[in-house]
This record gives sequence, C-alpha cells and structure tokens, in this order.
Amino acid sequence: MTLRRTSIRRTLLVWLAAGLAVVISLMALLLYRQARDEANHLFDFQMQQVASALPSRFLSMPEPGTGAVFDAAPAVVIQIWDPSGVRLYFSHDYADLPQLAVLGFSNIEARGEAWRVYSAQQGLTVVQIAQPLRVRSEMAARSALKTITPLLLLVPFLGGLIWLAVSRGLAPVHDVVAQLAARDAGQLAPVSDAALPDEIRPLTDAVNDLLVRLAHAAATQRIFVGDAAHELRTPLTALKLQVELAQRATDQASRDAAFGALRAGLDRASRLVHQLLTLARQDPDAVQKDLSAVDLTAIAREAVADLSLRASQRGIDLGITDAVSCQVAGDADSLPILLNNLLVNALGATPDGGRIDVAIRLHGQRAVLTVHDSGPGIDEADLPRVFDRFFRGTDAPTGGSGLGLAIVRRIADLHGASLELANDPVAGGLLVRMEMALYGADASGARHLAG
Repeated sequence: MTLRRTSIRRTLLVWLAAGLAVVISLMALLLYRQARDEANHLFDFQMQQVASALPSRFLSMPEPGTGAVFDAAPAVVIQIWDPSGVRLYFSHDYADLPQLAVLGFSNIEARGEAWRVYSAQQGLTVVQIAQPLRVRSEMAARSALKTITPLLLLVPFLGGLIWLAVSRGLAPVHDVVAQLAARDAGQLAPVSDAALPDEIRPLTDAVNDLLVRLAHAAATQRIFVGDAAHELRTPLTALKLQVELAQRATDQASRDAAFGALRAGLDRASRLVHQLLTLARQDPDAVQKDLSAVDLTAIAREAVADLSLRASQRGIDLGITDAVSCQVAGDADSLPILLNNLLVNALGATPDGGRIDVAIRLHGQRAVLTVHDSGPGIDEADLPRVFDRFFRGTDAPTGGSGLGLAIVRRIADLHGASLELANDPVAGGLLVRMEMALYGADASGARHLAG
C-alpha cells in the first residue's frame, strides 16, 4: 500500500485559506443580515413617515381610482379608504392587497411574494402603505456587497501574506534539512540549532541525541572491529603454521601431532568467533529487547546440568547450594549465555578437585545470583579491567579469548543488573554477585535500559 505524503506548507496554506474563506463568508452573512435589519427599520420608518405626511381629510373627495393624492414609487403601493370603506386612492392597482387591513405593521402574501404592510388612521381616512420584501432584500444585499467588496479585494494580498509567513516560518526546517543533506555517513556532529524557533528545537534536539548515540555506536564498532581483527590474526597465523608443519611431517606420529595441534587451534578459533558474534549480538547499543518474566532458578539449573559432565571429568564439585524459585525481568535468550559464561570462566580458573557453588537468593524486590569458585582468584590490580574486551590477566588460564566476562557485563547492562567480582578473603577463590529486578517490581527501569 502506497502511503500518501503530506506537506506542512500545503497543509498550512489549505487550512489558512479555508479559515479565511469561512471568516469572509460569515462576515458577509453577518453584514447581509445587519444590512437587512437596518433596511427593514429604515423602510418601516419611511412607511410611517409617508403615512403621517398624507392629509388627514380631503377638501373634495376624489372619485375612486381617478385621482392621486400621493403617487409613490413603483416599489411602494399606497391605498386610502374613507370611513365607509370606499377606496379613495390607490397608487397602483393591486386589488389582491387586503382591504382595510388591521392597523399597524403586518406581513402578507400577495401575487406570489411577501409584502410588508403598514396601516394607519388619518382623521376620517385609513391609509395603507405596502412594499414587497424583495425590494428590501435587494437593497440589503447591495449594501452588504458594498461593505464587503473592500475585504474581498484584500484576499489576494492576504493570500500572499499567508504564503510569505508560511515560507518564512518553515525556513528553519529547510536549513536543518540542508545541513543534514550536505553530510556524508561519517559526519555525525550535532546539527546547529542557532536561531531556531522553539517549535523546531525539540526536533533538532532529538536528531542531535540520535547522532550522539550513532557516533558512540560507530566508535564502539570501530574499536570492536579493530580488536577482533587483532585477536583473530594470532590464531589464524598459528593455524597457518600448523598446516605447514603437517605438510612437512615425515612420519605418522609427527603428522598426527601436527593435525592434533591444528584441530585444537581450529577449536580455539571457532570459540573466539562464537564469542565475538555473541558479544556483537548482546551490545546494548546494537539491539533492543523486550524483557519478560524469566525463571532464573530454572536457567541456573539448566546451565549447571550442561556443564556437570565437564566438571565431573576434572573432579570439580559443581552444584547449586541455595535456590529460591523466582522470576526476573529478563531475556530468555541472553540470560543462559550469561550463566554459561560465568560457569565456564569458573571452570577455567578452578583446579581439578575444586568446588563451584551457585546460589540464588532474594534481597528485597531483587534476585541475587552468586557464583563462588575455589580457584586462585584474580589479581587485585586486574579486577578493574576484567570486564574489558580481550583483557586477560596475568594469572588467567590459557586458551581463553578474554571475551567471556565482557559478554556477561553486556548482558547485565541489558537487564539493568548490578554485577560485582571480588576475591573471597575467607574461603578464597572468586565470588561473582549479580542483582537484578524481580518481574513486576522495578522492571520498568530494566526495560528502559534495554531499549
């Protein structure tokens, strides 16, 4: 379906022109009614004046229909009767007008049109003056037209003024559009809002906020790509050397050893690529997720079950010591990755025959997840940097990529969770503690951080 494009200029012009037309029409109607009322009052007054100006008695009674005491204009009909009801005078022969009508003003229908009639007693005679209402309406229309004509002549001027005002009002929008159109994909500096009206500033503020976030995302992406290229260069170089060693092997034992090293190198490279893709998917600036109710205890049990065989092969006691059933506001796809990375990191640091304890408890309206291993811990100087990408401490186990805890940090940030790593001074080893909101508690904050 094709969406109809709209124009602010056209919308403003149409509405302003329509408003102007409605106002002029209402003014014309008002002026017409006012002119008609004034004409009616004036004509009624004139009819009274004409009736009072006629003689109250005649020196000699004229023959009916033969004489004219007062000859009015064709738009007015005058009739005069004597006390016996004999019509003494009529200015025009309108026999169907009422004879000896009631005194005062009245409206009648005669000859297919409406008439205004005034009858008055003048001495021994009755004077009747009648006028078609059409005459009054025509005069009111002419009077209203004369009044509104200057306003109609102003319409072209007002139209040009409206066009100019709309164009000047939209000029700042065109300036912003020109600034953005002149940029390329790498120019993410904020748009200048100098001299912009207050109505445009919210738009430019939103655009500038978006540009700042895009610049941050672009910078983060450049750093990520650079770090990934650097980290991938080492295993790929090692794989190339191992292939060359396998090709130069002269006996089966050397060839098997070379292919074993090649297979281990491929596993490390595959794990590194997987971690890189996971980190990219969990970037809070690159993905938005809707958080829902997730059973944190069930996820922890599943993660422990997945790694239990690997732990048992090394004699490591991996299990859940305390588990309170709770639902958190989270993402069902990323939380298992967080638990798996924490446990894999703990397995890598725990010596054979060691212990890894996982616990889930409640602290007010928040769930607390802890992972405690019996390894050597982390050097205190390295603790501030353990969440950095590709960072591996001096005592870190070999074979890692330095991305596991970085992914954990990203997922925790996605959920608005607090994450702490500390060496246990009593029992030894490393203690990881994460707090996150229970579903329905302060999940709105987590949703805000996520999107």
